[in-house]
Amino acid sequence: MSLRQADPLLARTLRLGTRRSALAMAQAGVIADALRAGGFDIEVVGIVTAGDRSAAVLTGLGGTGVFVTELRERLSAGDIDFAVHSLKDLPTRPAEGLAVAAVPLRADPRDALVSREGLRLTELPAGTRVGTGSPRRAAQLRALGLGLDVVAIRGNVDTRLRKVADGDYDAVVLAAAGLARLGRLAEAAEVLDPGQMLPAPGQGALAVECRESEPALVATLAERLDDPGSRAAVTAERSLLAALEAGCSAPVGALADVALGESGEEEIYLRGVVASVDGSHAIRLSATGPLADSEGLGRRLAAQLLEEGAADLIGENP
Repeated sequence: MSLRQADPLLARTLRLGTRRSALAMAQAGVIADALRAGGFDIEVVGIVTAGDRSAAVLTGLGGTGVFVTELRERLSAGDIDFAVHSLKDLPTRPAEGLAVAAVPLRADPRDALVSREGLRLTELPAGTRVGTGSPRRAAQLRALGLGLDVVAIRGNVDTRLRKVADGDYDAVVLAAAGLARLGRLAEAAEVLDPGQMLPAPGQGALAVECRESEPALVATLAERLDDPGSRAAVTAERSLLAALEAGCSAPVGALADVALGESGEEEIYLRGVVASVDGSHAIRLSATGPLADSEGLGRRLAAQLLEEGAADLIGENP
């Protein structure tokens, strides 16, 4: 029996759906190459989403799901076999009939600052015009008390970097992983310490999603692509986000690190922040728990944040 007869998936052309942006295509290319190395025939299918069609800032689009809805619809309809998302764009509520089969090894989850004169964040003079499309980043930047002029910006990574080079903005804050995947991380003045700015839940991670009705494909994607440590970390972060009942456009940051505890067993150290839109108030808390209880850890830290008044801060943001 040939290898293709033993594994029917090898005899198929698997259609991988992704957004058409340069970053999304680069991310999908990494996944496609990993599967091709295993003998699979992969066709990459670019799909335009609502978030790609609009020039409005994320909060004006409604935030949650604007970059994934069309991908999920095409997946459910059978037009593609699986999809690759930036995990931070996925709503925390699962889509009926779909499964996140794999969370590959996570890239750097931190944010990065690109400034026109190469200045680091604390070196930027008061009044510096800093662009970001993220309420989370805007709130945390303002909370630092540096006197920065934080303004909304839309566009892909290339567009945002060009606006800095052209002088429309003095600096922008972007995901370090996105810059790295496009080969442009060297343009960052610094990668921001999580003590200054916690990233979005799931930032730097990818989600590989397919139909639950194809268990063989689910199992293959999990076996070849899933990283258990990365999955546990983002599960804790997204569990916190879900328990706060906040969407991907809310001013919520979270970062989970997996490390060996004193007992010699792997543990998760989870940090979370909820900030007011003007940066006048921010609640930062952390918690530690076993790797096997990543979802519970996120819920518990969210409960502590809510006890400290997080719901009021989320509610006052547009």
